[in-house]
Amino acid sequence: MSASLLRRGLELLEPPGRAKAPPGLQRDRPGPKAAGAARRRKKAPEPGRNRATVKGRVVKSAIEEYHKKKPVNHLRENLQYMLKGRLVADKVVTEKVLAQNRGRKSKDQPPEKTEKKKPKDTVFTEEDFRKFEREYFGVP
Repeated sequence: MSASLLRRGLELLEPPGRAKAPPGLQRDRPGPKAAGAARRRKKAPEPGRNRATVKGRVVKSAIEEYHKKKPVNHLRENLQYMLKGRLVADKVVTEKVLAQNRGRKSKDQPPEKTEKKKPKDTVFTEEDFRKFEREYFGVP
């Protein structure tokens, strides 16, 4: 979007009672000659101070600089922030969101979960088997 279109849009959004700025206060972009003149107009070096010398320079402590830039562990604050909100979304909703974020390719789909078959437990106990054996086979 160009600056002129943006300016026109802002003029449309201005309240009706507000007047335009006088032409002297409006900023116009300087021409290409002004930029070249600014480059040529360099600041004259100050005669009082020579930056090539070490005099007056404060030596920084390497240990202090290290401690300033040392990484801070925010784990505790982050955990408290995460545990503060206990709103848990519905399982159906989370499944829908995860399904939307997955791609359509087969490599993006999660493997289908197969239900494990539980070993069949007998309804009868050892006592029932002994009783049946005594009645059926006649073993005392």
